[in-house]
Amino acid sequence: MKINVFLDDSRTCPEGYILAEDIDECLTLLENNSIEHLSLDHDLLNRHRNGLMLVQIMVENELYAERITIHSANSVGSKAMYKYFKQAQEELKMPQSIKVILRPLPLF
Repeated sequence: MKINVFLDDSRTCPEGYILAEDIDECLTLLENNSIEHLSLDHDLLNRHRNGLMLVQIMVENELYAERITIHSANSVGSKAMYKYFKQAQEELKMPQSIKVILRPLPLF
C-alpha cells in the first residue's frame, strides 16, 4: 500500500497524509514504505537538519516518491531543493519519471 507523507513542523497535515515533523521521521517513512506523494518543507525546528539536507540524503540513498512537491514558503530554500532534485534527474541519479513540483504554501 502506498502512503502520502507531509514533512512540516508548523502547518496542519492534510487529510490522507502521514505527518513527519523532522527529516529523521521522514527518512524512516521513505525507507520503510512505498510513497506516492511526498510534500516537503525547508525550514524545520532544527535549522541544520532542514529540507535541503533531506533532499541530499534522498538522492544519495535513492529514496524517492512517485511525486514530490516542495511546499516551503522559504523561496531560497525551496528553489535550492527543487534545483537539487532537477540536477539529480539530469545527471540520471534520480528517475526522470518522478514529477517534482515547486508550490509554496502559506505558513498558516
